[in-house]
Amino acid sequence: MFFGGMPGGGFPGMPQKREPADTTKLYETLGIEKSSTAAQIKKAYRKKALRMHPDKGGDPEEFKKLQAAYDVLSDEDKRKTYDKYGLEGLEEGGGPGGGMGDIFDLFGGGRRRNGKRKVEPLVFTVKASLEHLYCGKTVKLAYKRDALVGEPRKCATCGGTGITVQNVQIAPGMVTRAQAQCSQCNGGYRAQMKKERCEVEVRIDKGAADKSKIKLKDKGSEAAGAEQGDVHFVIQQKPHSLYKRHGADLLIRKDIGLVEALTGFKFVVPTLDGRKLSVQAKPGQIIRPEVRSGVPYVMCVDGEGMPKYGNPFDKGRLFVLFHIAFPTDGSLSSQAVAYLKKALPAPLDHPVVGADAEALKKLAEKNESVRELLGHEAEEAFLTRVEGGMDDFGRGAGADGGDATNEDDDDGRRRRGPQVQQCAQQ
Repeated sequence: MFFGGMPGGGFPGMPQKREPADTTKLYETLGIEKSSTAAQIKKAYRKKALRMHPDKGGDPEEFKKLQAAYDVLSDEDKRKTYDKYGLEGLEEGGGPGGGMGDIFDLFGGGRRRNGKRKVEPLVFTVKASLEHLYCGKTVKLAYKRDALVGEPRKCATCGGTGITVQNVQIAPGMVTRAQAQCSQCNGGYRAQMKKERCEVEVRIDKGAADKSKIKLKDKGSEAAGAEQGDVHFVIQQKPHSLYKRHGADLLIRKDIGLVEALTGFKFVVPTLDGRKLSVQAKPGQIIRPEVRSGVPYVMCVDGEGMPKYGNPFDKGRLFVLFHIAFPTDGSLSSQAVAYLKKALPAPLDHPVVGADAEALKKLAEKNESVRELLGHEAEEAFLTRVEGGMDDFGRGAGADGGDATNEDDDDGRRRRGPQVQQCAQQ
């Protein structure tokens, strides 16, 4: 006795039922739920576009996917078609109407319009120096792919369907028919294969981003009964000895002396295209160690960063991160100290030993702590260098930590201080 036929399809020679369409990939690309409103779709796109834009260091191919997903989901009719038919529905127009083959190429998967699947792309890494990414370069590359030998033949086992049907007993006296992928062919066709060496020229455009892809259409592997695949070359940016890159901006670190920070500087930077760039401070400009606590002092030169991808005439900025090298251990002569006191701004509003009474009086009018110190003779204390820096902070206690609450009980046992528990915030 037979029940039902083949799950998910008819018998050989009859139209086969398609697999359920993937209707979530575009939503996942934008990072939203299928129930999202039009406003939520727009907000999600803007947020990810700012972060993934090629000018910000994003992958151009991933940015194209983001744009394509938004183009579909922001259009009410396209969104309905996608929710019902998936990517194939967009390519075929959801029935009547035009197609959208470009978005199908971007996201891949499923079968092509002519019913053939496309072979998975070959992916290779291309290492590129920052100079190559700045100036652009054409490189010759070689790779191996699977190639057909002769014409493919229709498989006699499955009749060219790629599927075989088997009788499966599910209980005594009960048999059903199940379908499985044919083990003798590839998609209904059989063919001899060989490894083939290919050589291509690949153009690395100016401003290309790290991890961006260069795609060569229909240059990949072949397979019987399938469309030829593509080749993807993924750019891997090499580290540079001088420059660090972020999007279209470049960064260098420059060590300068204290005298340069106060009186000005001029130095030459070798550019990525072989020029020599003279960088200098404006007259009287002072370089500080930090803008504020924890924020380093940087300056930039407009138009001396990386060319922007797609518009190489527009360039980013060159940032210079300064590190001020203070004088090494030693001492200054009394004459040098006098010159510095005369040239540099007045001290901050705290008492200065040896200051005249009029100056102290003015300080006292502004600062209460100064008023408390006036009239009392100050003890002299000299700072010494701490070899361990901040690592020595808190190590001035005794061997047991100097805990005043750790005392001996009358019975000689060690008594701990009160235990402090952390409360959860409401």
